[in-house]
Amino acid sequence: MKLTELHLGMKVGHPQYGEGVVKAINEYAAEIQFADGRKPVDPEASALVPAEATAGLSGGSMPLAELIRQTVDAAVNRLGLEKPDAAVHELGKRWRDGKMVLQPGDAGTQSKEVEIEAFFHKLVMMRNQLRVLEQKINSSESLTSADKFDWQQYVTRCYGSMTTFNLLFKDKESWF
Repeated sequence: MKLTELHLGMKVGHPQYGEGVVKAINEYAAEIQFADGRKPVDPEASALVPAEATAGLSGGSMPLAELIRQTVDAAVNRLGLEKPDAAVHELGKRWRDGKMVLQPGDAGTQSKEVEIEAFFHKLVMMRNQLRVLEQKINSSESLTSADKFDWQQYVTRCYGSMTTFNLLFKDKESWF
């Protein structure tokens, strides 16, 4: 393995010392933390190999798990998505662990129970997607000012329709 392929924190395998983690790199060797201590290793002369899957990018490489984590985080942020439990902190305390019961008007039809946290998460995701839509409308270069105004009216009406659910929020700052 070439010294240039190593990076700090990378897991590597050594034929004699076993698995270790790269802690420092200089121009001739790498300091690797093995189970029995930290040792300087020449990666090319010692048959050092990656101990985890790697992906090459622009001539460099990094652990595949790290590449995937960074890619997913970037995609989630770019799309304006949240982790499933991220919205629950906005839910009012009195609604936690509660259920919403949908009772049909027809007595012969079974009612439906929905956990409030699941409903609230979907509600917050919808609010966040409306915010993203609003940002995209306002930053669009292809829409005229009149078009932006018209589209913004639809978003505003959607927010207005959702105000019924403001009672679920802990803080007024989070309301529709």
